[in-house]
Amino acid sequence: MRNEELAVCGLSAVRSRFEKKPNSIRRLFFDEATAPCVGNICSALATAKKIYRCVEPAELEKISGSIHHGGIVAVVDRPVLKSPHPDELREWGRLREPVLLLDCISNGHNLGAIIRTAAFFGVTKLILPDHPSAALPTEATYRVAEGGLDHVEVFQVKRLDLFAHELRKYYTVIGADTRGGHPDLDVSGYKPIALVMGNEEHGLADEVAAACDRLVTIPGSGRVESLNVSAAAAVLLWECTRSLRQAR
Repeated sequence: MRNEELAVCGLSAVRSRFEKKPNSIRRLFFDEATAPCVGNICSALATAKKIYRCVEPAELEKISGSIHHGGIVAVVDRPVLKSPHPDELREWGRLREPVLLLDCISNGHNLGAIIRTAAFFGVTKLILPDHPSAALPTEATYRVAEGGLDHVEVFQVKRLDLFAHELRKYYTVIGADTRGGHPDLDVSGYKPIALVMGNEEHGLADEVAAACDRLVTIPGSGRVESLNVSAAAAVLLWECTRSLRQAR
């Protein structure tokens, strides 16, 4: 597989990609059990004169690089992550779209789980830092996200702390911390909410925490220190999107 390509695995993820970005699928491979489920995709690829083929599970493992291929692999264009323009931030704020920032989430599976949650709650803007320890969307991310990456637009910025400062012109920026934050998210302000989740082990970087308007900590029993970051994101995104649910 070429560097500009990515393997999307699993029937849900492949179907979602086909529905949202059908032209991005370059090649499709599936096993015999999955073949009856992908007739419409194969027909479209045939019309576009692209490759699709029923193969053995061992071949799917080789193409995807994983045993967790779910019986189907779509080879797609690797996404190019751009930085949002200041005018886009203003428009997001005007539309009161919630924004999610991830401060160096390092595990691709956690990234996928968070993206799936974001898509579930209708959060369509995700910001990642351009940092060596920050995971970017990979095959594992696509698989775990279960199609969520086709509903969430992913951006990348040089420094998350500076971006958070800029975002505060239009948003209330709230950082999730394992301790010391306010126990109530409080989404009642006139500005929409931008939520910042920190690294799995180290939490928010000091400069990122300082760039937030305030910090929030999910209160628990104290029997364990904290939630997994993807579980914490689910709890907080539920609160962040309350106004979206009320407007429906």
